[in-house]
Amino acid sequence: MSVAIVGWAHSPFGKLEGKDSEDLIVEVTRGAIEDAGIAPGEVDEIFIGQFNGGFSPQDFPSSLVLQADDALRFKRATHVENACATGSAAIYQGMRAIEAERLRFVLVVGVEKMTDLPRERVAETLLRGCYVKEESEIEAGFAGVFARICQAYFQRYGDQSDAMAQVAAKNHRNGVANPYAHIRKDLGYAFCREVSEKNPVVAPPLKRTDCSMVSDGAAALVLADVETSLTMKKAVVFRAAQQVNDFLPMSRRDIVAWEGVERAWRQAYEQASVTVDDLGFAEVHDCFTIAELMAYEAMGLTPKGQGASAIVEGWTEKDGKLPVNPSGGLKSKGHPIGATGVSMHVLAAMQLTGSAGDMQLADPALGAVFNMGGTGVANYVSILERLR
Repeated sequence: MSVAIVGWAHSPFGKLEGKDSEDLIVEVTRGAIEDAGIAPGEVDEIFIGQFNGGFSPQDFPSSLVLQADDALRFKRATHVENACATGSAAIYQGMRAIEAERLRFVLVVGVEKMTDLPRERVAETLLRGCYVKEESEIEAGFAGVFARICQAYFQRYGDQSDAMAQVAAKNHRNGVANPYAHIRKDLGYAFCREVSEKNPVVAPPLKRTDCSMVSDGAAALVLADVETSLTMKKAVVFRAAQQVNDFLPMSRRDIVAWEGVERAWRQAYEQASVTVDDLGFAEVHDCFTIAELMAYEAMGLTPKGQGASAIVEGWTEKDGKLPVNPSGGLKSKGHPIGATGVSMHVLAAMQLTGSAGDMQLADPALGAVFNMGGTGVANYVSILERLR
């Protein structure tokens, strides 16, 4: 690939009182440009990822980025949306702009302000990321959708509630070290495993600890062509960037097979000329704990139906053979829809440049990001490597 990440910024994720999406956009825009060490006027183009769908009354956000600095005025700015993979979609558009037009610097921002809506409205809004004709009446919103996937998985491969609780416990334990995380608390396996007043069933068999949180937040990064990146103070290059879309209706797919996800991983490995064994860590889309188990299988870490073995054997712990979600993942960090994909790439870049603070792993050479829109519908897999 001919594009690298050369700067970034990340807001805290959580219920951010007193800040709207514009405030968050301006904050991370200024931070990413400063971190890259460039002047605002050097940005050639801007892409902003925001799902919105009713979360915010401001449904036209592209020029809000210009509020960060007058030197951004008259720059091309485009709003990108692709459900929960919106952030990665914006990054990939930025990469294509650099490759097609020989631009030097592209700014990518991901943002979402979710917590201003009542929970019922949040559930309704998220369901717009499903096939509305067939799936809009599913109870409990997107949790209900993934509960159906989980039920189908259990029917085929057996009850995996123990392993799912281990995934939740791992990610909350990792999230303690993440200064941006919505919840920085080690909840422990027992709490995640048992139904309780504080951990009720949301949509059987999913409990609250199986579900990512409704969060506000933003992240931004600066992309540059590789030639320019070699002159920067830091650079993380894309070894692979693959997008694979599958049918939107779950009725047209085997919802347990995740064929589109598996194909995205396979194509990324081929493009980067690597295998799963070459990866130093992965940030994967754990919107629900069952999704992380299924991601283990799709990425080739385990055979089909055996994703539980990866967490049971400790492979995906921070000291395991392939740490997964050392940031705490969506489960601990939170999932402000439009910001998630950008956040995942920023945190991966931090790991590869040794700047992840208390989250830092022992000198990983390659990192992977898997960001998903819908139920395995819009699938993005990036493989990243430190250039300098």
